[in-house]
Amino acid sequence: MKVILISMPDVVPVIIHEAAFHLSNHGIASVGANIDIEHDVFLIDLIRKRRSIRKYIARAVRKIKPDLIGLSAMTWQYNTCIKITRLIRELLPEVKIVIGGYHTTLMFEEIATSHEAKFIDFMIRGEGEEPCRLLVNALAGQGNPAAIPSLSYKKNGVFIHNPRSENLDLSELKLPIRDKRRLTWGYHMLHSKIELIETSRGCTRSCNFCSMKHMYGRTFRTFPLIRVLTDIDDIYFKRKTRYIFITDDNMVLNPARVIELCDAIIARNYKDLHLFVQADCVSMAKNEAMVAKMAEAGFRSVFLGIENVSKKNLAAAGKGDIIASSKQAVQNCHKYGMMVIGGLIFGFPEDDEESIRDNYEFFKSIKADAAYCQVLTPYPKTGIREHLLQQELITNRTDFTKYNGLWANVRTNYLATEQLQFQFWYQRQVVLGWWNPPAEVRSQGWAWIFVWRFMFKPFLTLYYRRVMKKYGWEGRYRKEVTRWENMNRFQDLEDY
Repeated sequence: MKVILISMPDVVPVIIHEAAFHLSNHGIASVGANIDIEHDVFLIDLIRKRRSIRKYIARAVRKIKPDLIGLSAMTWQYNTCIKITRLIRELLPEVKIVIGGYHTTLMFEEIATSHEAKFIDFMIRGEGEEPCRLLVNALAGQGNPAAIPSLSYKKNGVFIHNPRSENLDLSELKLPIRDKRRLTWGYHMLHSKIELIETSRGCTRSCNFCSMKHMYGRTFRTFPLIRVLTDIDDIYFKRKTRYIFITDDNMVLNPARVIELCDAIIARNYKDLHLFVQADCVSMAKNEAMVAKMAEAGFRSVFLGIENVSKKNLAAAGKGDIIASSKQAVQNCHKYGMMVIGGLIFGFPEDDEESIRDNYEFFKSIKADAAYCQVLTPYPKTGIREHLLQQELITNRTDFTKYNGLWANVRTNYLATEQLQFQFWYQRQVVLGWWNPPAEVRSQGWAWIFVWRFMFKPFLTLYYRRVMKKYGWEGRYRKEVTRWENMNRFQDLEDY
């Protein structure tokens, strides 16, 4: 069997321009690696082919002639996913198509009865490694789709949904694909090559805006330490890459394990290793010894989910009062030289213009180094969606292309959707202003920091000064909205 696994090209700005970060898709890399060795597997990350999607896919599938093509998509990428399935059907009418990922896991019943169901042969819900392996074997004559847990398959043109499987034993998973089977390349964070690893899956926190529990349940599982170290070795020695993003949803839930892992990394004596991770404020605030050990092991940056400083909004999000923890977590990270990217979420029912400004002011006061700000997104099947539906606060229930955190799909008790969208953007401009690289980043002498501070930033300052003189805040905002609207619009897929 020949298998191609494809991830979507849709992107969203994280901290700076969306072209600054192009990360490989760890999900398809892990799924592909666990397909049995007698099958030929190829990976395509379309984030690296955003300008020539149709041409690239056509050339790849005609050359490889796959028996099965798998596509993985988040909710906001699903529309693009369906366009690509239509393209594939045109190119190879007989090929089997399977879709998976978060959106499929959340919406498999709705997809099964949708107009696009005719383009899809199979769906995988939840973790994909084992169901996909068994599906490939079944299509090769070594099994039956009806017996594969977590698989949805068609019988007489109608989808049958097999029961969900138990969570996988992570110790049995093989290392993800990073070799020549990955047809696309050039993954980077600004000027540096970067790769991804997992050390755990799941989260036990109760945030009701998150869809994580639909993938793994409210669980936290860890990979064996030797497996994590082998994964780092593969990146460091074989791929000659020194920057690693850890995809864990919340790696620090078990501080003792984090310290044990850090000790093992330190003992290996990697040179110039840079690790980037996501973590919760409470764990980082209460475990200074863990933070110190992380810094010693090469952790250079941490994303902290601050979310909001309003007690009412935090309660609506299913979070406790983490304001004090947010301050302490940032202090701990800075004490040991770690850069902090703080996450803020706007658009809770009680948000108004003043509270949005207050949140940005709070963020500025705790001296976090960069902001990853989003508008509250009512993802399908989440607790917050049900809460907002009951209050009739969701204004966009069906256009999932805007479910990426950049767009306002809700209103608040005080702001209409368009007002919320504007205040989310405007208050960031006037309160936070231009990004100022922290001392820790500047001290490393990265070339892109020099380019940003002394070339790109002065140019943009002059450019936006002229824009403001000509159009004012409203006009500048409209230009930004137009750019956002065009960001994930792929001309060569418009016919699909």
